[in-house]
Amino acid sequence: MQWEFDVLYWFQSLHNPVLDQIEKVITKFGDGGIFWILLTVAIIFLVKDKRVGITCALALASEAVIVLVLKNTVRRSRPIWLDPTVHMLVRIPKDYSFPSGHSAASFSVAVSIFLYNKKWGTAAIILAILIALSRMYLFVHFPTDVIVGTLIGVTMALLMGYLVKKKSSGTELS
Repeated sequence: MQWEFDVLYWFQSLHNPVLDQIEKVITKFGDGGIFWILLTVAIIFLVKDKRVGITCALALASEAVIVLVLKNTVRRSRPIWLDPTVHMLVRIPKDYSFPSGHSAASFSVAVSIFLYNKKWGTAAIILAILIALSRMYLFVHFPTDVIVGTLIGVTMALLMGYLVKKKSSGTELS
């Protein structure tokens, strides 16, 4: 676990007033998955190829169940709970740390989009990366929380994308 604190303390060494404000804004995009939920709803209604929205919705729902089960099974303490001397820029979360729900939700939708549209998917993946990194910068997740959350999101996106494409037999659902 020491290496994880070493990574988090390195992120702490980067703090400055400008970056602190940027990271607080970036992390809000993952709060409660609201941004990704709203984006998924918009995709369902606005994108002609309905497979994109269906994949996003299924990936988001499946990762949420997995994250909820893991958080309440593993019950890992948050970094700030173990080192309360760190100055917090955000409210201290009350739920468990493992895995990162911000990372899982972000990558589940971002990779789902990427499966159908590389340009928009790349932009979404960049945002997902920034959100995942913000969780360590803000001292609310360990690196392994973020890594596993990311892997859950990516896996659910790939699995749901495969299932949706297989179910639609390559034909566009209108």
